Amino acid sequence: MEITCSFPHKLFNLTLLLLASHLQATTDQSFVNFIFGDSLVDVGNNNYLFTLSKADSSPYGIDFRPSNGQPTGRFTNGRTISDIVGEALGAKSAPTPYLEPNTEVNTIHSGINYASGSAGIFDDTGLLFIGRVPLREQVSYFERSRDYMVRMIGENGTKEILKKSMFTITIGSNDILNYIQPSIPFFSQDKLPVGILQDSMVFHLTTHLKRLHELGARKFVVVGVGPLGCIPFARALNLIPAGKCSDQVNQIVRGYNMKLKHSLTTLNTEYHNTTFVYANSYDLFLKLVLNYRQFGLENADKPCCGGYFPPFTCFKGPNQNSSQAACEDRSKFVFWDAYHPTEAANLIVAKALLDGDQTVVTPFNIRYLNHL
Repeated sequence: MEITCSFPHKLFNLTLLLLASHLQATTDQSFVNFIFGDSLVDVGNNNYLFTLSKADSSPYGIDFRPSNGQPTGRFTNGRTISDIVGEALGAKSAPTPYLEPNTEVNTIHSGINYASGSAGIFDDTGLLFIGRVPLREQVSYFERSRDYMVRMIGENGTKEILKKSMFTITIGSNDILNYIQPSIPFFSQDKLPVGILQDSMVFHLTTHLKRLHELGARKFVVVGVGPLGCIPFARALNLIPAGKCSDQVNQIVRGYNMKLKHSLTTLNTEYHNTTFVYANSYDLFLKLVLNYRQFGLENADKPCCGGYFPPFTCFKGPNQNSSQAACEDRSKFVFWDAYHPTEAANLIVAKALLDGDQTVVTPFNIRYLNHL
């Protein structure tokens, strides 16, 4: 009798084991992050678009260890801030780009990255770069990811995972950069007054945040726009000397950030069991640019790769290797190219966002949010 019952008994135990493993995966989830934004957090979505905004060639990614220094589509020499934050919070791997084939399987266990270089809050931001995924479309992509989750683990299982997951939104820089650039024939539009631009950006972003909440998001990190008047591109555009920033550009950014922070404070009072964290990247980066030597860096003016003036391109020449195309010691520069920070700068900012006080992250830091 024992011999004849052993096989079905083992089969029953195996079935219970598989079921338990599935339940364990849905209850004891690792850090899951759904990332929306622009080139500051794009990890390769633009590789799959016909676009002028790409980082799929050397020396981009030269210090990115998981790829052995090969470009992945990240617009920097190494890790993005989201990469670094994820590692610190126990992520098993960085969320894969949504447009990469066969990435759905990663949705439940690590999240997905929807960010796209040159994208903005407005649909027409980045039009000159041709291909990009505006924020509205990124949110639509998340809806598809959510549908996949429901098919795999059901509506209740999906809700449980989403309420514990992080939703990180880093966008708005390109909307302001498009605004400050000189008008181009056939593409130019009458510019809105600055106040209306800021209000419109906040309104549209808030609309997308509310939609994500409807879809199950409960933990938000919304990153303000950094001091764009200090990046090499904006300084060159406004003929700003070394060591200085364009206060005109930074004034636009500060006004937008103030209105965004106020909107997030309102959302925190309207929605229960939901937290909208405002990440003050403006003050963090400004402090880094103005006091770079205190952080062990040596250059906050020149981009490590590419030049000060148009076309601001960072690329490897035909007779160069990757290290020759960029500065020798990338750990000493604030800016990787004319628009984006180095991994060294990202590390400093990420640490502050993880563990900083309310002057940096409001109402509390990202590490605390993750434990909620």
